[in-house]
Amino acid sequence: MFELTQLRCFTTVATELNFRRAAERLNMTQPPLSRQIQLLEHHLGVELFTRSTRSVALTAAGRAFFIEAQNLLERAEQAAIAARRFAAGDIGSVAISFVGSAVYEFLPKVIAEARLKQPQVKIELFEMNTYQQHEALRARQVDLGIVRSPLQQPGYVNECLVREPFVLAVHREHPLAEAPAPSLRDLDGEPFLMYSHNAYPPFNELLTGMLRSAQVTPQYVQWLGSSLTILALVNAAMGLALVPRCASSVAFKNVVFREVALAAGVQSELHLVWREDNDNPAFLMLLDAIRNAAQVL
Repeated sequence: MFELTQLRCFTTVATELNFRRAAERLNMTQPPLSRQIQLLEHHLGVELFTRSTRSVALTAAGRAFFIEAQNLLERAEQAAIAARRFAAGDIGSVAISFVGSAVYEFLPKVIAEARLKQPQVKIELFEMNTYQQHEALRARQVDLGIVRSPLQQPGYVNECLVREPFVLAVHREHPLAEAPAPSLRDLDGEPFLMYSHNAYPPFNELLTGMLRSAQVTPQYVQWLGSSLTILALVNAAMGLALVPRCASSVAFKNVVFREVALAAGVQSELHLVWREDNDNPAFLMLLDAIRNAAQVL
């Protein structure tokens, strides 16, 4: 099979139709240039040039091959450029999994930041619960997980990115919507919407444990898998709920958000988790965009 060097020699001679000038352009002498052309003709099994003591001309086969040779060299150069850009993280793709509540504020800022810095990088998004994300990372199906609880296993990097308080979501006609300073004690006996243990174990364990410790016993009416569903039911006056403050950016006509004093350390967290051996350059560049987005939340 012919080599790219032979193609460059051929296209230069075909352009100049003069071996001396072609050799000068290629910064080589005429004998090795002639040898490269001979090897190329041997590989192809055709004559590419007609030669005389006074002139060089392309044969019919040479004219046809000249077009294809130029295309091949152009594609080879594009491939080299693409490889260098991929290594620099300028192009490529990054797969990100996320918990649904990350969509409210955090993820849109990340995507906007990434598009500014890496407009040629394709970002693929997959909504999953935390357990599903851990499994996807193990299977190398995603580059990065945005999760509620870290993956505490060797070979993974965890970074706590966002910490924020929980706020009380109440129907606008509920007495607590206008109470001066609602407290945990005010939730005792109230109809309450709670995160499901199966779908959202970090929030379920954190909030139910806090309520038990405070000896507050709400009337749990539904166990649900997302903040959006919980707020929809608060909007329908089915109960109260504690949700991450970022969820207050979702507008429901009848939902009011109130600050409430909770036990120390009871807060919502978002963690980044990725494999230590992830060598995707675009992903490594995206990490900076994610951190910048988190700083302005």
